[in-house]
Parts: sequence; C-alpha cells; structure tokens
Amino acid sequence: MTGSRIPLPVRAPLSAGVPLLVSLLVALGAGSAQAAGYRYWSFWESDGGEWAYATEGPATARPADGSVTGFRFSVSADSGDAAKPRGVPDFAAVCGDTAAEAGRKRVAVVVDPGTAADAPDGERPPAPRATCARVGEDATAAEALAAVAEPLRYNADALLCAISGYPASGCGEQVRDGEKQPEETAPAAPPGTTPPTTPTTAGTTAGGSRDTAAPATGAEGDHDGGPSLGLVAGVAAVAALAAAGLWRARRRRG
Repeated sequence: MTGSRIPLPVRAPLSAGVPLLVSLLVALGAGSAQAAGYRYWSFWESDGGEWAYATEGPATARPADGSVTGFRFSVSADSGDAAKPRGVPDFAAVCGDTAAEAGRKRVAVVVDPGTAADAPDGERPPAPRATCARVGEDATAAEALAAVAEPLRYNADALLCAISGYPASGCGEQVRDGEKQPEETAPAAPPGTTPPTTPTTAGTTAGGSRDTAAPATGAEGDHDGGPSLGLVAGVAAVAALAAAGLWRARRRRG
C-alpha cells in the first residue's frame, strides 16, 4: 500500500511527568508570589469614626459641611486590600478653628502619602497631613482637595496621579513584591487624627464610582497570599493528565 505513513506520537516515560508537574507548580507558584498590585492614590470617606472606601470618584462626590475625606497613596491589588489613611479622622480637630461661613462649607481633607515601602524608586513620601478646606456649597471632593493640596496631577484618563506634587512621576503603574522598598517600622498619623491602634497598609479617578488603577480581584493573583484559583486549576489539570497516562500504560501492559 502506497502513501505516507502517519508517525505514531512519541510518549515520554511516565516518570517524566513528575519533574514536569514539579516544574509547573514552581512556575505557577512563583508567578503568584511575585504579583503585588498597583501603586496609586485611593479615595476614602469617613463618618468621624472609621474610614470607608468611597463609592464614587472625588469629581462627583459632594461632601456636606462637616465631612471628612481622605486620600491614601499605596500599593494594592484592588479596593478590597487598599490601605486606609492612617489615624481616626476628627473633623473638630481639623476644622475647629475655621469659622462657618454662609454659602460655603468646611471639609476636613486628610492626605496620607503612605510609607517608604510603597514609594517609587528614588522618592520618599512626605508626612501625612490634615487640612480644613472651605469651599462653595456645591464643591466636589476633588475641588476641596485642590483648595488645600495643589499641585495635583492627573493623566489622560482622569486618574489622580499626584497630590502636592507627590509622587513626581508615574501613575497607577504595576508593582511586584521584589520592587517594593523596605517597610517603615512606625507609621505616623496626620495631625488632627487619633493614631491607629495597629498600622494599616493602601487609585482614584477624578470621576467614576471607584478607582480604575487597581485591577479586579484575581487579575494579578490573590492579594491574601494564598494560592490563586488559576494555580489550583492548573495543578488539578496536570494531576488528571498524569493519572490518565498511568491508567493507559497499565492497561496496555495488562
């Protein structure tokens, strides 16, 4: 019979599957461990007791007289693990000396540039501060921030990149664990706030309901340090292939 012969596939010995599985586990594990998140400013609001991640961007949020807003610079994977501004906010301590004025409102603005661990290379974060902004009744949180913390820097997508010129460059860039700086040992709290009992570690767009600098959970690995769903699925798939190969080999021998 003429014609081309179809070559049979070359099967690796079953023992070769063990180092292959180990190599895959190491590669997947290393990729998961390296992922850290994104470096950006997050936007927070407070009822005077605790910080809550803002449900809208500072360009659309319109805080009332007596409100407290906060901005924190840090590296995080998403809003679920974003670091809060350090310290418990106190409107009276920040704005107590600023008299109320008809047609205007007072907003306590807390700016926390974060720690050295989250700072871009070659930069050191300035000290956290809290300032009372007196702005028009219809002013947004972004306008209150601009009144007390210029210069601000935004990118073409309206992402808030810098407050009071910090950081000098960069905007929402991806950061991996090995690229982070050493952590500070004693975080400070801004004046006008009560120091936190335990330190916490935290993108803010000019508009929109939430930050766009951080990816959705799972996009770059789980932020809790445990194995990601992709890692577990990959291990399960390799284990299933190895088991199937073993079963076929034993069947042929039998």
